[in-house]
Amino acid sequence: MEVLHIVPALFGENGGVVGGAERYALELARHMSREVPTTLITFGDKEQQETMDDLKVRVIGNPWYVRGQRTNPVALSLLKELRKADVVHCHQQHVLASSLTSLVCRVSRRGVFVSDLGGGGWDVSAYVSTDRWYHGHLHISEYSRKIYGHDGKSWAHVIMGGVDTEKFSPDDSIARDQTILFVGRLLPHKGINYLVEAVAPDMPLKIIGQRYDARFYQHLQALAVGKQITFIHDCDDTKLTQAYRKALCVVLPSVYRDMYGKETNIPELLGQTLLEGMACGAPVICTNVASMPEIVEDGVTGFIVPSNDPVALREKLTWLRKNPERAREMGEAARRRVLVKFTWPAIVRRCLNIYAAAI
Repeated sequence: MEVLHIVPALFGENGGVVGGAERYALELARHMSREVPTTLITFGDKEQQETMDDLKVRVIGNPWYVRGQRTNPVALSLLKELRKADVVHCHQQHVLASSLTSLVCRVSRRGVFVSDLGGGGWDVSAYVSTDRWYHGHLHISEYSRKIYGHDGKSWAHVIMGGVDTEKFSPDDSIARDQTILFVGRLLPHKGINYLVEAVAPDMPLKIIGQRYDARFYQHLQALAVGKQITFIHDCDDTKLTQAYRKALCVVLPSVYRDMYGKETNIPELLGQTLLEGMACGAPVICTNVASMPEIVEDGVTGFIVPSNDPVALREKLTWLRKNPERAREMGEAARRRVLVKFTWPAIVRRCLNIYAAAI
């Protein structure tokens, strides 16, 4: 079985995108390449080809960006790549490349599957349902399957998400300090403003992520005045892992309704940074939003708090500071939970079994 994964953008800072969706597609393909021949196709400004471990990666250069949308690239040279695969796994349903791929695969009798990672652009799926154009939908959480109306469908599966437990791992030689950590894109639906409001002046907070919204970033800086808050916008995986290993806890305070009144029902389809922090032995705090309660066991691996509630957040942050031994136990439980439920080899096995059963 030869598998082809397709994602709009490659993960990484050098011409790619640093985001959970891009990391998810890359890591799934990379770990799958250890089991079966696997290629990852993506798009960018320049044509590139490289090999990562056993994974072949091709960046199709100079694609057409549908209606100028950078999240929605497509190119005719994609069709040539499809002929080399037995199974194609699209990442993002609502982009033109995925719809085109599904039709070509159906006609050529190739297996075609899709995982929605929360992005999209203009596509025919805005006018007609493309759900059954795929042999299967591989959701990354129960919440994803529910919100897209696929509950009870035989072709809708939940594969969850994984984390590289060798890269993201504890280090007993590194002492945890009192730093609270947020990792993610600096966007309003991440609810970072409520976390900034929650921390007391003597609580150090480190915010790691790229800026995508100038107005929101200015608001965060204004809220941070007089507090021990550090913004870091350039952080590779080595430095990121070190930050996870040192942190008192990792917080993901995403919201359905942001500080500007804008609403979304898919603020988190998984919560990748929670998994990374847990894999490093850090307790985590999330809001009771979307998929995140599927990852965090309240009171065991961390805490689940109401969204848009800085008071509730501060209460749990204070508790972790005052109870270092319990915080350590929560971090150990978090690592164990990842090893049981959220490893990439387990996700790969689920995918391969679904591919084989459907084609």
